[in-house]
Amino acid sequence: MFNGSGVAIVTPFKGGKVDFEAFDKLINFHLNNDTQALIVLGTTGEATTQNDEEREAVIKAAVAKVNKKIPVIIGTGGNDTAKSVKHTKQAEDLGADGVLVVTPYYNKATQKGLIAHFTAIANASKLPNILYNVPGRTNVNINPDTVAQLAKIDNIIGIKEASGNISQVLEIKRLVPEGFKIYSGNDDQVIPVYSAGGHGVISVSANVIPKEMQQMCGAFETGDVKEALRLQLKYKLFIDLLFSEVNPIPVKAAVSLMGYCENELRLPLTTMEDANLAKLEAEMKQLQII
Repeated sequence: MFNGSGVAIVTPFKGGKVDFEAFDKLINFHLNNDTQALIVLGTTGEATTQNDEEREAVIKAAVAKVNKKIPVIIGTGGNDTAKSVKHTKQAEDLGADGVLVVTPYYNKATQKGLIAHFTAIANASKLPNILYNVPGRTNVNINPDTVAQLAKIDNIIGIKEASGNISQVLEIKRLVPEGFKIYSGNDDQVIPVYSAGGHGVISVSANVIPKEMQQMCGAFETGDVKEALRLQLKYKLFIDLLFSEVNPIPVKAAVSLMGYCENELRLPLTTMEDANLAKLEAEMKQLQII
């Protein structure tokens, strides 16, 4: 799929509808600033509040705009296996390059259930599947031995690991085949995950600092660990502020401050608290982002 920085891109809204003009500009921004993959309709893209018609239109717009320059990976996971299968087939039919499949939330599947769920989705298409482990949101963890078992399926090719547990990342690395991709799901752990054998990041921060996130990844990949760590630390406070409220509230505000889209979210998400927004804006000015 890719090494380096892939962006979990926001979905711009205007007047309650998807703002495709802004979406086009955002994708251009990433194509011109070294983003290595576009991850569409994930958590950051507010996928759970978009209907099937909107999903289709967003996927079509992303695939057409990117035009195979970088991989377009669609979030197709959920807590209904049949619906995830449907969304995965849709992504394949519309020309996507891969899918990102989150663990089922609320249902709290067992490890046996996770294996059955991810296997059914993988078998539904020929697209590469990236597992997405984010227990802070889903309240279920994919255990390393479960990842290893799923990695035996040909088109399950990697995992976005957002548990925050570096020991777990190391255990996954120990168990999976050499070519299996491990992406950080936490922007403040890009370099630690690389150090544990990872291959990059699926990033929220890259919505705002795409070139810098790829520079961080590229520095590590070329052996300049000192520079990679310098960049990780330089943007540490900014990353923390992007998660001072639930994602994607702060990053939508940040992208809006840059002039790329409206600061509009869909309920139950609401706009950022004024005090937190002031801190985010101040740090963006300090870093000369705006």
